[in-house]
Amino acid sequence: MDQEYCLGRPHPALAPFVVRYLGYREHSSTPVRRRQVPGASCTLILGLGPPIRLFGPAGPSVPASFLAGMHDGPVLTEFTGHQHGLQVDLGPLGVFALLGRPMPELTNTAPQLTELDVPELAGLPARLAEVPGWPRRFALLDEALLRRLDACAARPDPEVAWAWRQLRRSAGRIGVQELAEDTGWSRRHLLTRFRTQVGLGPKTTARVLRFHHAARLLAPASVYTGDPASGARSISDVAAACGYADHAHLVREFRALGGCTPTEFLAGWS
Repeated sequence: MDQEYCLGRPHPALAPFVVRYLGYREHSSTPVRRRQVPGASCTLILGLGPPIRLFGPAGPSVPASFLAGMHDGPVLTEFTGHQHGLQVDLGPLGVFALLGRPMPELTNTAPQLTELDVPELAGLPARLAEVPGWPRRFALLDEALLRRLDACAARPDPEVAWAWRQLRRSAGRIGVQELAEDTGWSRRHLLTRFRTQVGLGPKTTARVLRFHHAARLLAPASVYTGDPASGARSISDVAAACGYADHAHLVREFRALGGCTPTEFLAGWS
């Protein structure tokens, strides 16, 4: 398979909301199937080529450009031939700030950009296609996302943003009651506000983040970090490092959230 990837760094003003940009160009004469497991971000795909096939909790679809909200289950992607576009990895609070709508509307779904009723986003792929080179496309993304943030008044509650950061930093190993006490909110109020702005409740988010951390530790280093010192640990070591009761507990979580066993997950990167 022929591949080209280019990483881009978002404008500093976007740092609280946007994780990274990735330009990609791929070609394969045989079907390419990938398992996308739940993680700590939402994915905006701005397609500059043919659509891609998705198979997820919301059912099959064939979008060219889409926004995937937070998931607690896997999504399978498939294409044959040419794929070309830009991927924007957004924190869920970034999606909330860009769209200004309750995030559960996007949970476990990947609507096409034309379904979001946000003309600025729906028109981005066509504008990007007219711009040559990844650096200029990344600059256009900066401009478009900054303009959208300025136009949308929604911002996450400081308490929700703090709780999200704590869950990220601890890889999901902090209790909801502790989060609620530290925000000064009741457990119920935290659950309601957090779910509205993230898309999943704090307990489910913690579970997804712990699973995501385990997947990062298991996968070959280049898949997530490019750091040769990370990744590819034994399943038992990862279970212990991530706070799972035992090897079997980790396997159950992989089946529930990733739709596969850890061994099958690893085989997908071989």
